[in-house]
Amino acid sequence: MIADTPEAWDVLDTKERFDGHVFRIVTDTVRMPREEVADRDYVVHPGAVAVLALDDQDRVLMIRQYRHPTRMLLWELPAGLRDVEGEPLVATAARELAEEAGYRADTWYTLIDLRSSPGMTDERIRVFLARGLSKIPDEENGFVHRHEEVDMPVEWVPLADAVEKALMGMIHNSPAVAGILAAYAASVEGFALLRPADAPEA
Repeated sequence: MIADTPEAWDVLDTKERFDGHVFRIVTDTVRMPREEVADRDYVVHPGAVAVLALDDQDRVLMIRQYRHPTRMLLWELPAGLRDVEGEPLVATAARELAEEAGYRADTWYTLIDLRSSPGMTDERIRVFLARGLSKIPDEENGFVHRHEEVDMPVEWVPLADAVEKALMGMIHNSPAVAGILAAYAASVEGFALLRPADAPEA
């Protein structure tokens, strides 16, 4: 059976290298097979959520945001950190959709779960599918955009076009690419195989 499973090798020592606003960097000394020992550096991350918002015309809501490490403006899905203790992930996703794009959704599903770069971080990303979308009136949405989110455009992209742009290397953000391709694949079955929004994470 092809399914990722939990496994934890013995950690003999841990050294913290950096403690920042969002993430930490640590070095674990890990016992390997055949009694070998090796150091593994990685980023300890709180995790994130992203939202593939799909309207009645099968268009994906996308935003464009500056990402300093890449020195690029990237087309992305509304997304954000899991930074509210105890908040259900779907509530975090709904908050990000409202804050970043000014929309709400009636129906939510779990679309796909990702490990963004498992060789260097423990970050988990859950991408939700949001349907039944409606614009939030400006007077109800008091979120103030700052830093990279200032003047962040919102565009509606037909799902098939988004798939083509991902395959042609025009969209690079990993949750966006994964979410777009997953939504396209799930649409073949009318989204009937998707898990509920509160499905447990592995």
